[in-house]
Amino acid sequence: MSDSKAAKRGLGRGLSALMADMDLSDPAPNTPAPAMKDRVLIPIEQITANPDQPRRSFDPEALQELAASLKQRGVLQPLIVRPHPQDQGLYQIVAGERRWRAAQMAQLHELPVIIREMSDTEVLEVAIIENIQRADLNSIEEAASFRQLMDRFGHTQERLAEALNKSRSHIANLLRLLNLPEPVQDMVKDNKLSAGHARALITAPNATQLARRVIEKGMSVRETEEMVRKLAEPTPDKPRSKGRSAGEKDADTRALEGDLTAHLKMKVQISHKSDASGDLVISYKDLDQLDRLCQLLGGQG
Repeated sequence: MSDSKAAKRGLGRGLSALMADMDLSDPAPNTPAPAMKDRVLIPIEQITANPDQPRRSFDPEALQELAASLKQRGVLQPLIVRPHPQDQGLYQIVAGERRWRAAQMAQLHELPVIIREMSDTEVLEVAIIENIQRADLNSIEEAASFRQLMDRFGHTQERLAEALNKSRSHIANLLRLLNLPEPVQDMVKDNKLSAGHARALITAPNATQLARRVIEKGMSVRETEEMVRKLAEPTPDKPRSKGRSAGEKDADTRALEGDLTAHLKMKVQISHKSDASGDLVISYKDLDQLDRLCQLLGGQG
């Protein structure tokens, strides 16, 4: 199956369909295993990891704790697997590699699974979603996952918010962090800087230098916001800016352009004017796209 066909198949199923079995929370102690008609038991040696799994690091101490829990209570939440694309009789993990690794440490002989037919594209999409739903992602990693879902699979902010049970503002605010210089993003990844501090620095032209100052002085988010605001105030030798430089757009405009581009499958550009009016430009590649655009505008799409 070609990449384009796989991508279309993944998008055709829809994000909610791909997430239908994705309850990734660890059950509370003494919680009975959920009844699932699709749940089957498979010998652990017939289950293999997905080599394209985006998550590469697993905390050894956390795995040991999970292994002890699985040894005592068993695996209550089944893994999602698919028939192995190359090796008949084996199954490849779609979601649940952490439980699989812990189960091996606990020396369990079989695991509950739900078997699903999925393309390589769908497997990658679910792997990204699984990582987002885990609690230990930092803000930059979470934002990068959102961006990957939007760029690679055409999901809009609204669609992600609905499917992942997150607010649109939460997703939009995290995506803005990706506009920060790489050194500042690294500070967030290393837990030296909070997402709140980083958001306050997004509009600052010297964000990296200011971020170092915030860390050195142990400034609060409110103090950081106040610092950035004061630096933006006009002084006798620094008149008030008359606006963004030509071609520069705010994060909300770029997000809206991305949403419309993903929805229409055509490049969309938005230009605001000083009187609150503006231009919206939709670029089409061929007459088929123009015909589709006309149908959408006419309410037939």
